[in-house]
Amino acid sequence: MPKTPIRALTIGVAEPHPLPARVVEDMAGKLRRARDAFEKAGYEVQTVRLSARPVLVDLAGWASKDIASYGGELQGALEGAEVPFCSLGPAPCDASPEHMNALADLIANHDGLNGSVMVATADEGLDVGAARAAAEVMLRLAAESKEGFGNFGFAALACVAPGTPFFPAAYHAGPANIGVGLQGAGIVAEALEGGAELVEVTGRTREALLRHAVPVVELAQQQAAALGLEFAGIDLSPAPEVNDSIAAAMELAGHGFLGDPGTLALVAAITAALKSTGLPTCGFCGLMLPVMEDAVLARRWAEGRLGVDQLLAYSAICGTGLDTVPLPGDCSVDDLTKVICDMASLAVRLRKPLSARLLPVPGKLAGERTSFSSPYFVDTLIKPLR
Repeated sequence: MPKTPIRALTIGVAEPHPLPARVVEDMAGKLRRARDAFEKAGYEVQTVRLSARPVLVDLAGWASKDIASYGGELQGALEGAEVPFCSLGPAPCDASPEHMNALADLIANHDGLNGSVMVATADEGLDVGAARAAAEVMLRLAAESKEGFGNFGFAALACVAPGTPFFPAAYHAGPANIGVGLQGAGIVAEALEGGAELVEVTGRTREALLRHAVPVVELAQQQAAALGLEFAGIDLSPAPEVNDSIAAAMELAGHGFLGDPGTLALVAAITAALKSTGLPTCGFCGLMLPVMEDAVLARRWAEGRLGVDQLLAYSAICGTGLDTVPLPGDCSVDDLTKVICDMASLAVRLRKPLSARLLPVPGKLAGERTSFSSPYFVDTLIKPLR
């Protein structure tokens, strides 16, 4: 039985910002040891990552220019330690405009740094000002990064707790730990191949998840103990890859194309499996539908079978919210703010974690196609928000 690829091995760093280079190097060494153990066991490990405490909370008293200087130092430490990515965590709802600009600068100027803005919490509800600030960051990243790709590393978060291994939503709190995220679209495909009645989907998907995930959890727990870390858990969200499609996996069930009537029920059945394995989990543990990271999803989007409203409806049942959604380059702050507020209101009402990773495409209008050079993306149609 082929082993499911490990999308992310993520260590949560306990130390506050500013992180010294020695801490980065120490955590990098632990990541290398964990990666080597998984690869020795026959797993492909696609990325190793560090998840930090929220930078704008730890450096609340710093001037923007000093935060910018720290970003350069941290990027250098990551490169020296051969760690490709570090998530800086969410800006709080009450972050100042100067600090929001500083966060945008960090992401725009440093390829290894990811970040986010917390726009809603379960206790405090939606903060429209924070949603607008997140929208402003998105437009800055669209304008100031190559092809607008900076938004790949930025998201608006709502009700997202620390501990997910997936970026850019990741951030950390508490003792140092290690978490695992799978590229699990193939697990769903294995479960549904040959067709499945709706009443069979949850059970078959759960069984496939347990076959693949139990050995991963056992190895991760062993490595956590050996490295002196806590085990954060496994995020069972079945992340796709360009040619390892969650949309294609779902369509194997035989209930039509993704976006057709019945899709919401299928989403619910798969999500029920993700939530009922009994494994130690972390993060979203929900169905991921990233439009531009999945060739079949991108096709269904271009065909008109999917839109923002449908993805929000599915988010009421499943995973991460609006992910890698291409938008016209001339969309306004108000347009983006409204989309973010819709996502966040859903998260607050349902008391579940959601995020919005939106991609205004500079120089492109509704009706045109994207033309990204990134191997992580599949080009697709840009639709109007209205």
